[in-house]
Amino acid sequence: MGRSVPTTFVILDAQSVKNTETAQQKGYDDGKKISGIKRHLAVDINGFPQAIYITTANVSERRGATTLLTLNPDQFRLVKRVMADGGYTGKNFAQVVQSLIGAEVVIAKQHDLRHGQVTPQRWVIERSFSWLDKCRRLWWNCERYLRTSHVMVALAFIAILLRRC
Repeated sequence: MGRSVPTTFVILDAQSVKNTETAQQKGYDDGKKISGIKRHLAVDINGFPQAIYITTANVSERRGATTLLTLNPDQFRLVKRVMADGGYTGKNFAQVVQSLIGAEVVIAKQHDLRHGQVTPQRWVIERSFSWLDKCRRLWWNCERYLRTSHVMVALAFIAILLRRC
């Protein structure tokens, strides 16, 4: 069997998703004004997931990304650069990423976005989130538990990858 080729470039972001009545685990994201869960993703340059981590919406992007990197160290052993948006700013986050996986953090700043100076790679993760939004079951979080939400996101990406083969 062929082995997957590890990537040297990863893009991080998080997406807040509203909950339905059946969901037991939820939090409130003040920035987005959403009560629900947060999907933390690390994708390669093609938009395919390297790691997925689901939390309640009240977990910050930095804390979720730190846990995502901590739980999946083998996925990131060859990564040299991590690109993220302004929600991941801070010297502490860059130092944590450096100590966990030995990678440099590149932040796409908001003022760069207004002037159209952002690198095209930054939009790769947004495309990955839009792929998930094509799965009707993932429009809202219908699952009772976070682990079930994680499985549903993983299954959605598997279906996307199978369609592309």
